[in-house]
Amino acid sequence: MTKKNICLFVKVISCFLLVFCLLSVPSCKKSPSEPPVGDSSGTETGDNTPQTPDQTTAQVPDEIEEADDTQEVAAETDETTWVPIDIKLPKPVFIGTPQDTKVPNLEKPLGKERPPFLAPEGTKNVALGKPVSSSDEEPIIGELVYITDGDKEAADGSYVELGPLQQYVTIDLEGMYSIYAIVVWHHHMQAQVYFDVVVQVADDADFVTNVRTIFNNDIDNSAGFGVGKDMHYTETNEGKLIDAKGVKARYVRLYSNGNTSDDLNRYTEVEVYGKPVE
Repeated sequence: MTKKNICLFVKVISCFLLVFCLLSVPSCKKSPSEPPVGDSSGTETGDNTPQTPDQTTAQVPDEIEEADDTQEVAAETDETTWVPIDIKLPKPVFIGTPQDTKVPNLEKPLGKERPPFLAPEGTKNVALGKPVSSSDEEPIIGELVYITDGDKEAADGSYVELGPLQQYVTIDLEGMYSIYAIVVWHHHMQAQVYFDVVVQVADDADFVTNVRTIFNNDIDNSAGFGVGKDMHYTETNEGKLIDAKGVKARYVRLYSNGNTSDDLNRYTEVEVYGKPVE
C-alpha cells in the first residue's frame, strides 16, 4: 500500500469515528419529556425522598390504635340487649310539683313523664317480697314488710312510719345481684322533700364489706357519709329512680332524716332492679 493510500485510509476511519461519537452523545442524555423517577405524572411533588425505616415505624402506632378502637367498640356492642325496665307507677294524688323554696339544692320538676330507663333484658324487681330490717325495730305506723310488698299506692295501710331523726331500712336480696336501678317511694301523699337521703349497697348485712354509696343528697354531712353531690327532690308518684350502674351487691340500705313536713321517716315501697350474678 502506498503512503498516499495509507493517509486516505486514516482519514476515512477518523471521519467514521467522529460521526459515530456525535450520534452516540444524545442517546446518553435523559429526554426532557421523561418524568422524574418515582412520579408517573411528570409533576414534581417537592419530596421524592424514599421512605426511611424510621418513617415506616412511625405508622405502626396508628394501626395499633385503630385496632384497639375496634376492639373497644366490639366490647360495647356485645350480645347484651338493653330494654326499658317495666316500672308500674301508683296513681298520683296531687297535681303538679310545688316548689319549696326553703330547701337548698332542690332539683326542678321535669314537667313531663320520666324517660324510660334501660337495663339488660331480663332485669326485674329482685326486692319484691325480700326481708327488711331497720334502725327502728318498732315502727310508729305499719310494718317493715310493706316496703317490699309491691303496694306503692298513697293510702293508709301502704306505708311504714319510722321514728324521728336519722333512720334507715335494709333490704336483704338473699343473693348477689347486678343492680341497675333502685326506685324509692317515701311518702307521695304530699309534695314533701326528704333530707339526708343516702343509699348504699354492700356484700354483708353489717355494711362492712365492699360498701358503696350510690346516692347522697346530704349537703352538710350530718349523716356522716360525706357531703353529698346529689340534689334534693320532691316526692311524687314516680318515686326517685337511682342509677346503680350495674353494681354487684346483696344488701341495700336507705337512710333519711325527716322531711319538710315533720321529723318522721316514711317508706311506701323500695324496688331494686337487677339480675343474679353468674
